[in-house]
Order: sequence, then structure tokens, then C-alpha cells
Amino acid sequence: MNITVCIKRTPDTETRIRIAEGGDSIDSGGVKYIVSPYDEFAVEAALRLREAAGDGTVTLVTLGDAAAAEQLRSGLAMGADKAVLLEGESGFDGLATARALATELEGHDAPLILLGVKAADDDAQQVGPMLATLMGRPCVTAVSDFELNGDTARCQREVEGGTEVVEVDLPAVITITKGAFEPRYASLKGIMAAKRKPLEQKAAEVPVARMTLEALELPPARPEGRIVGEGAEAAAELVRALREEAKVL
Repeated sequence: MNITVCIKRTPDTETRIRIAEGGDSIDSGGVKYIVSPYDEFAVEAALRLREAAGDGTVTLVTLGDAAAAEQLRSGLAMGADKAVLLEGESGFDGLATARALATELEGHDAPLILLGVKAADDDAQQVGPMLATLMGRPCVTAVSDFELNGDTARCQREVEGGTEVVEVDLPAVITITKGAFEPRYASLKGIMAAKRKPLEQKAAEVPVARMTLEALELPPARPEGRIVGEGAEAAAELVRALREEAKVL
């Protein structure tokens, strides 16, 4: 089976973010970039499917600038077979991103397209369903585990109080969330092999964005905590403070 995985280059979730001069972007100086963690779940899912089948190809695709090649190489080091870098601006307009991906993926022969349920930077959860709609494919979102049975994918979604099971016919688009697909670490052999795997770079056909980012601002600083006492004697004061001051009780 051939599987395509769409990934995104995002700031490390542990990076200390600073707003750049102008207020509408982050200061990228000193920022470490990674494959969005949810996309790593999707890569792992694709690798396991290929390994279980015994053959097939896992192709990674991303939209971004030339620096995103580093994240594609990370996915190749995990075990993906090849990668495509669509060079173009990856902004906050999810539909523009989905259209650029759809234009590329229409030429792929992959019956299954995987994405992370959301990107770690914008948290939008839009691109997967939009991509599926543009390509005329069914879509299942926020899938924690799934298995293939012929031309059908049986997906599990964690919902309040239980697990929802959704069956979908291939070709399909599935977005992956945290669950069964804990990503593997790249081995030294995999890292070395990734340098020789094909990585195609081409100009992306990105439509004009209809949604733009106007401004960023940091959340207000948290007030300093205070110690209301020690031991059991402090319980009454803590309850009073939570009820009358914090108003959370």
C-alpha cells in the first residue's frame, strides 16, 4: 500500500516564544523547529501499515519554505521512503494550504492520506477535512487507532464515556491524534539513510490567502502565588480564598 503523510514544520512546543517587532509574527531567532507532534503520530501509523503489509511506499509532503526540508529529513530518518517539499508560504489560511496540498496529491496514487489532527502552532484542525472535501474523499478525524481490512479502514475515536468506531471506504483521509501510534525514535542507521532518500522540491500552487494574521500578544502574566499557611490549619483559609477571592468554588 502507498500512503501519503502531510506534515508541518512548527516551533518546538518547549520553545520560549517571543513576538517579533511589528507584532504579527514570532521572533524566529533561537527557535528550534520540529515536525508537529500530531503529524509524527501520522508518520508512525503509516510506517506500521507499510511494515504489516510487507511492501508499499510512505511519502511525506509539506508546504513551507526551504528550511522545512529539515523536518522532512526527520520523517525520512524515522523510515519514510521519500518526500516532497512544496515551496510556498504556509500561513494561517487552512483552505489555502489544503488547496495547495490537493493540487499536489491529486497526482499521487495513495489510497490513504494521513495528517495529524492539528498543527501544534495554530491548533486549527481544518486542513485534513478541507483536503478530503477538495479531493472528494471521506474523512475521519481525531483517530486514535485504526486498521485496514481490504478497501475499508476501521477507525477508533475516543469520545466522552467510550470509543466511537467509524468504518470508511478507501480512498480516504484520516487525521491522527494521540493514542496507539507512539512515534519511534530515528536510529543512527535511519538518520544516515535519510540523507540518500529522494526529497523533491517544487514550487507550490498556493492561492491567495483569504485569512491573515493581524496581531499576536502574549497572555497576561500570572499573579504570584501565596502560601496561606501550613498543615491542616491552613485548609479553612485555603477554602475561603478559593471561594471568596478566586471564586472557583
